[in-house]
Amino acid sequence: MAPPSEGGADTLLPDLPKGPLQAYRSRASFCWKELALFLEGEDALRLKKTIFSTLENDPLFAHSHGKELCLEKYRELSFLRCQRFVELSILPVEDMVASPLLVQTLITCLGMYDWSLGLKFLLHMLTFGSAIYSSGSERHLKYLPKIFNMEIFGCFAVTELSHGSNAKAVRTTAHYDPTTEEFIIHTPDFEAAKFWVGNMGKTATHAVVFAQLYTPGGQCHGLHSFVVQIRDPKTLLPMPGVMVGDMGKKLGLNGVDNGFAMFHKVRIPRRDLLNRTGDVTPEGTYVTPFKDDKQRFGASLGTLSFGRVAIVGMSIVNLKLAVSIALRFSATRCQFGPTDGEEVPVLEYQMQQWRLLPYLAAIYALDHFSKSLFLDLAELQQGLTGTDHGARQAELGREIHALASAGKPLASWTAQRGIQECREACGGHGYLAVNRLGDLRNDNDPNCTYEGDNNVLLQQTSSYLLSLLARHVQDGARIESPLRTVDFLEAYPDILGRRFTCPSIDSCLDSAVPLAAYEWLVCYLLHESYQKLTQEKRSGSNDFEARNNSQVYYCRPLALAFLELTVVRRFHEYTHQPHVPPGLRAVLGRLSALYALWSLSQHTALLYQGGYFSGERAGKMIQNAILDLCSKLKDDAVALVDVIAPPDFVLDSPIGRADGELYKNLWTAILLESRVLERPSWWPEFSIRKPRMGSLKSKL
Repeated sequence: MAPPSEGGADTLLPDLPKGPLQAYRSRASFCWKELALFLEGEDALRLKKTIFSTLENDPLFAHSHGKELCLEKYRELSFLRCQRFVELSILPVEDMVASPLLVQTLITCLGMYDWSLGLKFLLHMLTFGSAIYSSGSERHLKYLPKIFNMEIFGCFAVTELSHGSNAKAVRTTAHYDPTTEEFIIHTPDFEAAKFWVGNMGKTATHAVVFAQLYTPGGQCHGLHSFVVQIRDPKTLLPMPGVMVGDMGKKLGLNGVDNGFAMFHKVRIPRRDLLNRTGDVTPEGTYVTPFKDDKQRFGASLGTLSFGRVAIVGMSIVNLKLAVSIALRFSATRCQFGPTDGEEVPVLEYQMQQWRLLPYLAAIYALDHFSKSLFLDLAELQQGLTGTDHGARQAELGREIHALASAGKPLASWTAQRGIQECREACGGHGYLAVNRLGDLRNDNDPNCTYEGDNNVLLQQTSSYLLSLLARHVQDGARIESPLRTVDFLEAYPDILGRRFTCPSIDSCLDSAVPLAAYEWLVCYLLHESYQKLTQEKRSGSNDFEARNNSQVYYCRPLALAFLELTVVRRFHEYTHQPHVPPGLRAVLGRLSALYALWSLSQHTALLYQGGYFSGERAGKMIQNAILDLCSKLKDDAVALVDVIAPPDFVLDSPIGRADGELYKNLWTAILLESRVLERPSWWPEFSIRKPRMGSLKSKL
């Protein structure tokens, strides 16, 4: 299909190289440049081009093909790369504030190149920097210029050796001394050591440290954050009273120096308490603009939610890279065929389509959700930095916390399963380290754990939903939220009376059908979870035991189904809005329907168990609709990858290069890895067979 006529698109998105992939590109039903422009916008595309060009042309970012860096060298190189990128100031601070999504674009680009670089930058500039900006006040603005010019280098210290997901129970203390107007930061024992803190191992000079705040008289006011210097910026030696070290080699992300720290009665100025949600007067009186602790904690959840929202985006980046590699491989890898002398691309096989194309649809749906959640969080942070401390702001914090707490598990698990599927779909070639799928799998794996174990986080989301239903049942309160993600629950008794009534497969090919099914599923699981909790308590279980006994088949699937519904609804509304260009409506509609039906199909047993489905026809209709959508999207798959894939230098996978010269690129890479630099004179020239195109079904 011809590219759009706008000069901007051609300038920002240069034509892709000719080669074997051209056969699929010519059959696409849409223009990939038009879709990229619609999804990203010119500003984001321009930023991407600038970043990718910078990485490719600066020798500091050259790939170390053919040699493996030792741990110390990799960490040193990651820090130097981070320092160089900060110095370049490609995205000025004022642009970050004016266009929050450009921040996500920047992190995405760095992560596509190497998450060790991306994470070091994110932890310093955004996690550390934004914590000071959003949780602090005017007196803390002095730190921001030092962050932006890397005069100081930061980290974010919540997790302890004996406490991870249960952040409320961290045991580091901050006792206020009114005689010196200082807080005394102290680690009571080794189990309370700050642990797993990114950037802390070798390079951080300052940390945002979470500790229990005590005022004179011994009253504890709960978890608060403080700016604490841990190293001398000139020598990188620990500050007095601070023991800090590196945790060593991990399964992945070894360019990031995760570390630990213990504090022995370290004194810091009173003014280094980040005081947006609570402060201590010079005399030692605790003050807060919030009416109760729940409101204050709800508002402070935005800071904790940032890391989880970031991980949603990180997971999607990993899946984008893996699916790009696997689908380009599948479009050029020919195996078997209708006759002995004929082979077809493996993408023509229904099994390969079913294995990979739902993950391609998931990328588009989850990417839109990630961007929208990032903007929701920006709205929350904007309110926190202002004077809005009302009930809506606190409710917004609770809602975003619930979305982020389920969003991280859904995105990281989807990426985890998807990357493994891509690795296997590329056969033995996918197992070669040079093709990057192993690194993507290892680098994505911690997304399932840090910033909260996935299964534990899901309890935060289910508890949020159950609290809304409890207020509705007990007090008659309306079920509603600032972002309206739960508003449909107001009609949950009526929704529970619905049944699946889709008359044909064709009518299933719109995401409105699975959307309605998801509403029923969430209402059903919410009702069942509420009934289970009530039954447990009536049987004599205390609140803790009742919650513990209601997770596996009730609250856990409730949280996941609610988040999947939210993703499906947002993507459905986005793809069905009036200003979607006509040439993009069909492909976006199919992506929306495929993701929704594929996700819903994983709950088939529950849909039958609760009575929404009856008879074999319903289940078979969903299965057939998924296969039909995969078939319809097969010819668009390569063009859809072209929209999300970075340049070859950044993708860094021989079997995923944009020209599609699969065997030539892989052979060249193997020669480099083997240090065989020249082709022997007796070795024949390359002879690459072109894939035979056409429908496998028609050939058979």
